[in-house]
Amino acid sequence: MNIFRKKSIATILKQGGDGEHSGLNKVLNVRDLTLFGIAAVIGGGTFSAIGNACFAGGPGVILLYIICAIACGFTAMCYAEFASRVPVSGSAYTYAYVSFGELFAWIIGWALIMEYSIGNIYIAFSWSGYFTNLLETFGLHLPDWLTINYQSAHAAFEANKAGEGLTAWTTAPMIGNLRIIFDLPAVLINVIITYLVYRGAQESKNVSNAMVIIKMAIILLVIIVGCFYIEIDNWTPFMPNGFGGVMAGVSAVFYAYIGFDAVSTLAEECKNPQQDLPKGMIYSLIACTVVYIILALVLTGMVSYEMLGVSDPLAEIFAIKGIKWMLFIVSIAAVVAMTSVLLVFQMGQPRIWMTMSRDGLMPSRFSKIHPKYKTPSYATIVTGIVVGLPIFFTDETLVLDFTSIGTLFAFVLVCGGVLVLSPQSEEEMAQSKGKFRIPYINSKFVFPSMYLCSLILIHYLFPTYFVDLFDFSDAKIAINLPLIIFYILCFVLSGLSFIKNFSLIPLLGLVSCCYLLTGMTVSNWVWFFGWLLIGLVVYFSFGYKNSKLNKA
Repeated sequence: MNIFRKKSIATILKQGGDGEHSGLNKVLNVRDLTLFGIAAVIGGGTFSAIGNACFAGGPGVILLYIICAIACGFTAMCYAEFASRVPVSGSAYTYAYVSFGELFAWIIGWALIMEYSIGNIYIAFSWSGYFTNLLETFGLHLPDWLTINYQSAHAAFEANKAGEGLTAWTTAPMIGNLRIIFDLPAVLINVIITYLVYRGAQESKNVSNAMVIIKMAIILLVIIVGCFYIEIDNWTPFMPNGFGGVMAGVSAVFYAYIGFDAVSTLAEECKNPQQDLPKGMIYSLIACTVVYIILALVLTGMVSYEMLGVSDPLAEIFAIKGIKWMLFIVSIAAVVAMTSVLLVFQMGQPRIWMTMSRDGLMPSRFSKIHPKYKTPSYATIVTGIVVGLPIFFTDETLVLDFTSIGTLFAFVLVCGGVLVLSPQSEEEMAQSKGKFRIPYINSKFVFPSMYLCSLILIHYLFPTYFVDLFDFSDAKIAINLPLIIFYILCFVLSGLSFIKNFSLIPLLGLVSCCYLLTGMTVSNWVWFFGWLLIGLVVYFSFGYKNSKLNKA
């Protein structure tokens, strides 16, 4: 049983990346890809998750945004390297197939379901909240039992907590003993987005580009207006809960950045993927990082960080300051922004399933291309169902953490994949002239030196840090154990970089993403490994037996 068999780049290109066999419309250029990236990144992280991140870390959360941006910057360059060499749909799944083999490719493909499909559940919930607020500004009010998920309403009833959840539970109509409670706006937006993506990339592109322009203009207005209400004292203390508090927001902050990965799934709809994909990813990442840092500073400057632990922080700060006219504008921006995120993520998932189906790891129907719209039609419908059904019985907190850890895991393998990717053949080198390549910096001495210097610096600035690190009491083990594993990994990578002369940039991407994983809670890891276990059962019961490499 060879579960680590790899696919050559030439084989992958013949299966669908050369434009001849793909069947998808090539309509996207670098501007479209950059706007798609911004569409995916500026959304839930801006209008929802940023509040909890600021609440946990205070003004110092900007350090976490910078750390995540650096990690994503290194990772984006690794994605760009792969996108240039393997210009096909499939994102990290395809890249893992080339680098690590079939089993790791399957694991990444399975993990990406968390990033796209499950991530869209969180966005749908957030979208619903802002959309409901927008309706109320026009005097329209939906019943509470149509604006909240069943689980949240039940939890409010169990806790006897006054508010929307309790009202929904007590006023909901019943069929037998079952209360009819579901988030109607979240369900409807999923249906609309699924239909739009089903119709084609051209239509999706036009809608997405328009929404990006609108939301960026409104975010700029939010920043300008907010600057007039900043109180410098709110930035003190800078890290009220210490650096641990800053890192506690890692799920929320990193979630804000995962969208740039979706750009790589659109490779087969690009006019010139080897040049435009890398530029689109990197341009969108830079633009979004600047926006997030400025926005975090404005939020924590306008009000105390303690007031930001809400699901709609931008609306909350203007309500506190009494700027009522901005509430309407923020609600419009949030609805537009989150709609664009839903659109891009809903485009990404079917294209990953399409690629997996081509390899035989998913049923053949997932690679079916609509004869008129030139989209993976069956996979798009299934994605809509996968996003839509859990809206009825889950809540946003679970899916936020679930999505972040799955995406980080995918990023780790993409960076690792660049490290182990075989050198290019002469033919590849000739074909790729003028295409994006990560600059090679030999890490032989650089990375071990960086690792040693960081340990010395930490010890100098925090003399008791390493003593506290080996505190395995019940309260500390969940935090300290992942950090110890991280330091051991860095030690091993230092040795390997000295022996194998690894390229520095993908190595730093790998390390930075691994560090962000140390901020995940134990429950995140339990859910993640449970999800992977289910995926392995599916692989060995279907994927391995039907793999085209197995039949070759």
